[in-house]
Amino acid sequence: MPWFKEWFNSPYYHKLYGKRDHKEAEELINKLLNFIQAPADWKFLDLACGKGRHAAQIAGKGYETYGVDLSPDSIVAANEIKKPNLHFEVHDMRQTFKSSYFDVVLNLFTSFGYFDCEDDNILALNAVKSNLKSNGLFIQDYFNAHKVVATLKPKETKLIDGIEFHIEKHIENKKVVKNIRFTDKDVEYRFCEVVSLFDKEDFERFYSKAGFEILHVFGDYALNEFDANNSDRLLIISKSV
Repeated sequence: MPWFKEWFNSPYYHKLYGKRDHKEAEELINKLLNFIQAPADWKFLDLACGKGRHAAQIAGKGYETYGVDLSPDSIVAANEIKKPNLHFEVHDMRQTFKSSYFDVVLNLFTSFGYFDCEDDNILALNAVKSNLKSNGLFIQDYFNAHKVVATLKPKETKLIDGIEFHIEKHIENKKVVKNIRFTDKDVEYRFCEVVSLFDKEDFERFYSKAGFEILHVFGDYALNEFDANNSDRLLIISKSV
């Protein structure tokens, strides 16, 4: 089983990353919607939506919004958010969800780069294009690989709800490898995260193959200009062509 299928559906994943910043999600969505000036009838897809914090913000503005994620547990949690224009389903991003249906597809919070094979990344982007209407927008938010490498902490420990999560990180084959180990109720657990260190040039190459034209590149959630050495994020807005 790929690491992400096992780890993302584990209750310990949600425990370790459970305290997501909903205020940050609200501010990002407000910034993006204001920037793209989306008409009221546009339809949105949040790809790899997790528990739905970004999708809920979009739906709260009145847009028809779908969120999909590979983790059944995340979708169960997301479906606790009740809005008539908000829908969640379990889905693999490498497959088309609704052909030519959406005006905007979002992939936020580094929810990409998990696959071992580069072809799977292209497959996922091809599916994004298939989900979009002609000239639809794709908004992708990834970490800034250059800054991640420069500021990597090899070891850290987090105490959450009485559980000590011991986290070790290293770089291997242009990927960040994060090993997570902890003990709960006398049972020892080990999980692994592996995320590709894709930079701006990598995404330019991927988008060219999948049929996207890059329109804007930002370096944070305030939509400031991207700087490879200093920006926290790599946020790209592109158009299906």
